Amino acid sequence: MQRTQTQQREALSASPLLQRETQHFLKEIGNVTSAQELVADRTLLKVALGAFGLESDLNNRFFVQKILEDGTSAQDALAIRLADKRYRAFSDAFGFGPNDFPKTSLPAFMEDVVGKYQTQAFETAIGESDEAMRIALYAQHELAEIASGDGSDTTKWLNIIGLPPLRTMFETALGLPRSFASVDLDKQVEVFRDRFSSATGLSDLSELSDPGAMEKTTHLYLARSQIASFASQQSPAAIALSLLQS
Repeated sequence: MQRTQTQQREALSASPLLQRETQHFLKEIGNVTSAQELVADRTLLKVALGAFGLESDLNNRFFVQKILEDGTSAQDALAIRLADKRYRAFSDAFGFGPNDFPKTSLPAFMEDVVGKYQTQAFETAIGESDEAMRIALYAQHELAEIASGDGSDTTKWLNIIGLPPLRTMFETALGLPRSFASVDLDKQVEVFRDRFSSATGLSDLSELSDPGAMEKTTHLYLARSQIASFASQQSPAAIALSLLQS
């Protein structure tokens, strides 16, 4: 994947469907001045949501419009109240909230959205055959950005917990059940930090800015994901037999 990723991305970006969607977005988005206008155009909405990995909300127009119109400046804004931090990034990208200004007329901002959409489209295509690989690719940019960003180690863990793909990655890599999400948030951070340090030897998330550390963490996730997938498809007896044969 790493050897051929550039060529595969270029091939997908050149596909007629993706070309039509991105060209339509860049041509029309400058005329959009409200959240209502954005959600009214399905292609614009598909690109806008897809850029943030929120394509599953394509048919939830009223919900999406609320996210955009509330903005992110008020503590009771819907995007702020949701645990998934992707909604906040989505709302910020377009600037339709109170005391904000629409960014749809700024070409550089909208080109950035298109770039994110193309990246997400590639990862989605990979995910159709291997969801774990999709999450690993997502981590290459999102986790790296968190690791190199400002804020304490605790803040970075909270950002990871608030992004479902990264949360899934760390739960799998560190052997934590999905039910772990119901534990007190402070306790979650403590357990994530302790298990991460034990499994990787890294004491701080900022160390993931190093490509070697990122690769080690990604490989741990992919290995644990494969083991979990194998175990879910086999009976205990079959697993034991397979291990003996190996």
